[in-house]
Amino acid sequence: MKKYRDAPEESGWPVKLRSNEDLRRVGLRTGGLKESVRWTESYERVAEQAATLPETRLVYVTDREGDIAALMTRADELGHPADWLIRSQHNRKLDEAAKLWETVEASAVLGEISFILPGRAGQKAREVKQSLRAQRVKLPGASGPTVTCVLAQEIGAPASVTPVVWRLLTNREAYDADAVIELID
Repeated sequence: MKKYRDAPEESGWPVKLRSNEDLRRVGLRTGGLKESVRWTESYERVAEQAATLPETRLVYVTDREGDIAALMTRADELGHPADWLIRSQHNRKLDEAAKLWETVEASAVLGEISFILPGRAGQKAREVKQSLRAQRVKLPGASGPTVTCVLAQEIGAPASVTPVVWRLLTNREAYDADAVIELID
């Protein structure tokens, strides 16, 4: 798994933004704004940095709270100067009958991964094996962007635990197991 660190303080730009203090340090507003504005502004700042680092691939990563259509649309408008990877929170309607997660789940399995899930709160560490799927879809709306939804779904989870399922959205294409694994890793 890749390790990430902050850029040196003198660069003025942290690679990871972890708090409101980090946001203030790079000039983003933090008080009284809608959450969607904060996430979109954060992406715009990363996009600005991408223009100054043409030999570097920047990836804007968010958890579920960053699963906002406005952010994806803005990135699309800017031409995706920085890639983005979002942990999916919304099972979006794609058309009258189809929903995002079910569409991806119905697609072909591209491969498998396995890893050791560390022990936590009364559960021992265990091996997790996941099947990998990915589907390129257009999100609804006239300006809805085309995204890739990745599904990593646990196979054969013990009956006593909740299966590990990850749903990720990205602007990047992922048509084979290697590309999906790169996004997960």
